[in-house]
Amino acid sequence: MSKISEWSVSDQPIHKLQQKGKAALSDAEILSLIIGSGNKFKNSIDISKEMLAYSNNDFNMIAKMTVSDITKLYGIGKSKATSIVAAFEISNRRQLNDAMQKEKISSSRDIFNLMNPKLADLQYEEFWIILLNRAHKILSIKKVGQGGVSGTIADPKIIFNFALQDLASSIVLCHNHPSGNYKPSSQDNSLTKKVKEGGKLLDIDVLDHVIIGENNYYSYADEGEL
Repeated sequence: MSKISEWSVSDQPIHKLQQKGKAALSDAEILSLIIGSGNKFKNSIDISKEMLAYSNNDFNMIAKMTVSDITKLYGIGKSKATSIVAAFEISNRRQLNDAMQKEKISSSRDIFNLMNPKLADLQYEEFWIILLNRAHKILSIKKVGQGGVSGTIADPKIIFNFALQDLASSIVLCHNHPSGNYKPSSQDNSLTKKVKEGGKLLDIDVLDHVIIGENNYYSYADEGEL
């Protein structure tokens, strides 16, 4: 194993970034800066290349790894693995902040762009609602349920309690399928119908129910199911 510190200064990722800018770095070099130093067998560049090869050069797959996954697969300590997980979470939150800036929900793509950073990397299901005013501007976003790999429970009473607290005129339902299959289940259909009917009684419109999986989504509204 050759140590990165023994390379010429122009080839070392930290100096390359400082001298040439972030765009000059390869994916492996950027990842290596997060990792820092390697282990006794491999430098951080070698570990980064292994991670990218294992994930088919897809950062989305790396983002789904837990601290435990990274330490077991690549022989690095919990501290470095935690730094990797934290770095990807920063990216997710930046995407969420960018989406929130738009404020107004106009389409299912807006919903996906808003919620995908929260849900895409989870290995279990979460159910969220987006609360909107009459102009379809976002009042708040609330998590109403969390479950396992194959399902989650969303209680309509909790959903409408949040909606009434915020005096929402309409709501959007959203949850993820960790399997990557974003097609609705019979349970999803049943819940959507139940919440839609409940909303009519309270004069709260259910604008859509979006199911997210593997960077794609299903929209009940787009499919004419609402």
